[in-house]
Amino acid sequence: MNNVTNGAIELAGTKVMVIDDSNTIRRSAEIFLLKAGCEVILAEDGFDALAKINDHHPQVIFVDIMMPRLDGYQTCALIKKNPRLHDIPVIMLSSKDGLFDRARGRLVGSDEYLTKPFTKDTLLEAVRRHRSQSA
Repeated sequence: MNNVTNGAIELAGTKVMVIDDSNTIRRSAEIFLLKAGCEVILAEDGFDALAKINDHHPQVIFVDIMMPRLDGYQTCALIKKNPRLHDIPVIMLSSKDGLFDRARGRLVGSDEYLTKPFTKDTLLEAVRRHRSQSA
């Protein structure tokens, strides 16, 4: 048996987009995802993400709620309203764990809600759950 864990084999080649205006969050998510064998697309805000989604066709998208210009709710709503993109699972990221934020995320079509700071395990588990529904 090689030293690659089953999780890495299972997620190998999965395209994951991380949209966050925090360089620290983007980098830590990227490190976790790359180690699991994912292809990672990074975006600093909603406008940057929307330009990259069409080029890269991610299978799972993580989006921060609080961002300048186009926030996570607006970004998620635009993704979900686009017929070519609406099947891509969108997971909201927030430092707040409020019921209101979760409800608002659901209203714009998000598939899940993760609280920051996330762990490697919670991030990869979310990718596993949602990748299978978008495959």
